[in-house]
Amino acid sequence: MDAFPYKRVTVTGGGGFLGRFVTEKLKACDEVEVFVPRSRDFNLVEKPDIERMLDTAQPDLVIHLAGVVGGVGHNQKNPGRFFYDNLMMGVQLMEAARQRGVKKFLAAGTVCAYPKFTPVPFKEDDLWNGYPEETNAPYGLAKKMMLVQSQAYRQQYGFNSVFVLPGNLYGPGDNFDLETSHVIPAIVRKCVEARRRGASFIEVWGSGTPSRDFLYVEDCAEGIVKAAALYDEGDPVNLGNGREVVIKDLVTMISRLADFEGEIRWQSDKPDGQPRRQLDTTRAFERFGFQARTPLEEGLRRTIDWYETAFMARGA
Repeated sequence: MDAFPYKRVTVTGGGGFLGRFVTEKLKACDEVEVFVPRSRDFNLVEKPDIERMLDTAQPDLVIHLAGVVGGVGHNQKNPGRFFYDNLMMGVQLMEAARQRGVKKFLAAGTVCAYPKFTPVPFKEDDLWNGYPEETNAPYGLAKKMMLVQSQAYRQQYGFNSVFVLPGNLYGPGDNFDLETSHVIPAIVRKCVEARRRGASFIEVWGSGTPSRDFLYVEDCAEGIVKAAALYDEGDPVNLGNGREVVIKDLVTMISRLADFEGEIRWQSDKPDGQPRRQLDTTRAFERFGFQARTPLEEGLRRTIDWYETAFMARGA
């Protein structure tokens, strides 16, 4: 990629899991200034704070990664908050950016926006062919409204806004809180802690039969930076690994890599979430040359090593 085409970049959620990797890649580009609004300074659900943030940073590119997120259980407990906060952040931020003449806006959606029974692999053209899986529909739909807004603004105002759909992210620095985490960090933590305690089993939500498309966080960050630099069209774009992994196989792999040799007990009374997920990644490769590079086993090994070092060394 040639020199990055934008000089003042605001990354909402830039201090978060994915955002840290995105800002790191942007700061490595010559002559790029990156502004990361912190929640203690700017509440991005509130319009005055959004406007103050943009007036402070004066970006020519906004990368919107901020969101209220969590696993299946956290979504079930907070459907109203997940819908309202994510919707209001996105819709008001894009409008304020348009009003201020921001040159480009990149919105990160979610694989949860896809219909519950989307044919595998998920193609972007299938986004509207059904209702999302119920446990995370409010979150998925709130994020998907940014696609509607993005395309409407492109049509009416010529506003250069693009929309990407990352798969299930994982990697070093993920959220390992068992109340709010996604599947990989939850299983990593359970396996590592069970091994250290000498426990004979761990419990895992659901039946283990669903599948997911897991994307290593650094690969996703690369895809977002490439899209920000090179992609200027209205069509949504998947950012995925393009491989389908069954949860039972995932748990077996994590337990092996974490040296946990105990029993896996499936909590079949807990929800599975969407039955299958695998993203068609053709469009990202054809439009801006993105292809995930990190094999799942290698990414999991890095994630486990990070958790062992960063958390367990402190006795967490």
